[in-house]
Amino acid sequence: MDIDALDKWKETILKDYPKLSLDDRIRFACHKGLECFNQCCADVNIFLTPYDILRMKRRLHMTSDEFLSRYTYAITLDNKGLPAVVLKMEEDERKTCPFVSADGCTIYDDRPWSCRMYPIGIASPDKNARGNREEFYFVVDQELPCHGFREEKEWTIREWKENQGADIYDSKGEIYKEVTLHEFFLRGNALTPEKRKMFYMACYNLDKFRRFLFESSFSRIFDIDKETMDRLGTDDDDLLDFAFRWIRFSIFGEGVLKVKERVLEEKRTELGLQ
Repeated sequence: MDIDALDKWKETILKDYPKLSLDDRIRFACHKGLECFNQCCADVNIFLTPYDILRMKRRLHMTSDEFLSRYTYAITLDNKGLPAVVLKMEEDERKTCPFVSADGCTIYDDRPWSCRMYPIGIASPDKNARGNREEFYFVVDQELPCHGFREEKEWTIREWKENQGADIYDSKGEIYKEVTLHEFFLRGNALTPEKRKMFYMACYNLDKFRRFLFESSFSRIFDIDKETMDRLGTDDDDLLDFAFRWIRFSIFGEGVLKVKERVLEEKRTELGLQ
């Protein structure tokens, strides 16, 4: 699906699909006994969030570089210059997901957000007059050959999300949304090629971002305590949270990181401000 087709699909959802809340109910179940089992795991565009990549590469015991190179390709969304990562399907006739088997998903406990949420999607129109984004849930097209909609099991959307372990993905995803929907972009700004590379590294290539922190002059310039730096060296979850802070500082100019006073003094001297 190219960007134009994706935009048209979003327009269709916003216009034609019933808008559901967390307490609305759906009837759905998926299991190996269904005739269509695994059929939805092919020829589909799966956009990966930063947390998706963290979980998948960790499950596969791969570095971010290895995972991104082998299993994904990158695209740029609209005119904002925002980089996005898409899961690469196999080059077979059905364009099968590389992680599906006859028994189901081989990385099921660490599957991406969009896979665990199926058949529920989430959408959001533009900000309303008060500046808020009114997200809503929707059910994917039930005309697809999915027999799960014929099952008797009923859930509220809230129950479905809890059952599928989506809460931690939502929590990490909210921080990601804050940077992709930042006022910087709403004011009509776009990422330069250099900032696009920085955004991609911090969001998606955590191992490269870690090398950036520890092998550059970062620790000499920024006032980060040793305990925090130690965690960033070993904990991918903390590193991802910090990466979003770095984007807010380095790309959006927010004062969320503190430069060491000694470095500021050196800069003042260099500029003749002493």
